[in-house]
Amino acid sequence: MPVPVEVVYKQEGLKSEAVEAEIAKRAERLERYYAGMMSCRVVVDEPHRRHGEGNLYHIQVELLVPGRKLVVTREHPRRHAHEDIFIALKDSFEAAERQLEEYSRVERHEIKTHEAHPHGTVAKLFPEGGYGFIREFGGREIYFHKNSVLDGFESLRVGDEVRFEEEEGEKGPQASTVKKDTHHGHHKPGARGR
Repeated sequence: MPVPVEVVYKQEGLKSEAVEAEIAKRAERLERYYAGMMSCRVVVDEPHRRHGEGNLYHIQVELLVPGRKLVVTREHPRRHAHEDIFIALKDSFEAAERQLEEYSRVERHEIKTHEAHPHGTVAKLFPEGGYGFIREFGGREIYFHKNSVLDGFESLRVGDEVRFEEEEGEKGPQASTVKKDTHHGHHKPGARGR
């Protein structure tokens, strides 16, 4: 049975049969990576209207799987390839395929759950730029964009513990979904009450 696909256009002028057909084709391919997917929602946006240059497309793919929602956001303000909506769609769906593959491996217990959902602390925040960095407990720093923060970018503070999904971005690893880790840290002796 085909997965229900919802397409949301942030601007009415973006709607086209060719875009709809491409999204349907790519959404159908996602089932190869995870058969239990319940729905697929695609948000098509053109937030960077630049005079004299091509506009860049921002594609967000939201996949509902049992027990959670996987979100892939692609926004590359300086990536000229994303002036082509079909390249932006391709990049977003390829990232969604990787996340589904990872989720499927976790479900089959091929990798430990804590490896699939790395955690760390917010190391740096740049509110004016809308991004920040997470210091993973292994020591690496991972970039994240404000759109990746599930609880709202404004709610984050340096030092907050977070869990995140990692994907390959244009300039290396980046966090595609960031969520405050409300359970982690409460069990550390001496962490409270000083």
